[in-house]
Amino acid sequence: MKSENKVVLVTGGTRGIGKAVCLKFAELGYDVVINGARSEAQGEELASKIKNMGVKAIFIKADVAVSSEAISLVEQTIEKMGAVDVLINNAGITRDNLLIRMKENEWDAVLNVNLKGTFNCMQAVSRHMLKKRQGIIINMASVVGITGNAGQANYSASKAGVIGLTKTVARELASRGIRANAVAPGFIQTEMTKKIPENLKNKIVENIPLGKLGTSRDVANLVAFLASDDAGYITGQVVNIDGGMVM
Repeated sequence: MKSENKVVLVTGGTRGIGKAVCLKFAELGYDVVINGARSEAQGEELASKIKNMGVKAIFIKADVAVSSEAISLVEQTIEKMGAVDVLINNAGITRDNLLIRMKENEWDAVLNVNLKGTFNCMQAVSRHMLKKRQGIIINMASVVGITGNAGQANYSASKAGVIGLTKTVARELASRGIRANAVAPGFIQTEMTKKIPENLKNKIVENIPLGKLGTSRDVANLVAFLASDDAGYITGQVVNIDGGMVM
C-alpha cells in the first residue's frame, strides 16, 4: 500500500480521527494537506510533524460549510501540491439535543458542516478528478446514520445524508475511474468520547461484541485500505468499523 508522490486532502484533519488519518497517509508516503476551520496552531504543528516524516505537508484554513471556501481549499491544494489524489471528508461537529428541544441553529450548524461540507468538497474536487479520470473519495459517516440515536436527530440525519450522497456520487463518477466510499465508525476513543461519564461508557462497551472502544488508528487503517489499490474494485460501499455494534 506504499504510495509515491500522491496527495491526500483531509478535512477536519487537526485532531482525533482526522489527525490519525493524516499520520497514516504520511507513513504511506503521501503528501498531506491538513484542513481545519479554526485549529490553525494544531494544524501547523501537525504539518511540521508530518514534514519530519519525510513527506510534504501543509495546513489550509477553510470552513468547508461555505462553498467558496471549499472551492478555495481544493484550488490551493492543487496550486501548492499539484493534485488531489485522495479526498477524505472528515470534518464534522455535534450539537446534541432531544428533538423537541433542538434549536434551529443546532440543526443547521450540524447539517451545514457534516453534509453540506462534504457535498461542497466533493463537488469541488470532482472537477479536478474528472479531468485526470482517476481519484478516490472517502466520506466519514457514522453507525448512527444507519441506526439513529436518541438526542442526535441532526447528527444522525447528516450522516445518513452522507451515506446517500456517497452512493449517488459513486454511481455518477465510476465510469471516469473515480471511487467513492463511506466509513461508519461506532464508538471511537476521541476527545469527544472522553467527555462521556465512565458509568455510561461502561454500558456502551457492554453492548459492543468486541468489548472495547475502537481507536482513531483503527479507523485510519480502514481509510488507508479503501484508498489503496487493494480496494480497487470497491465503490459505493459503507464500511462499518464499530466492534460489531451494527450487524
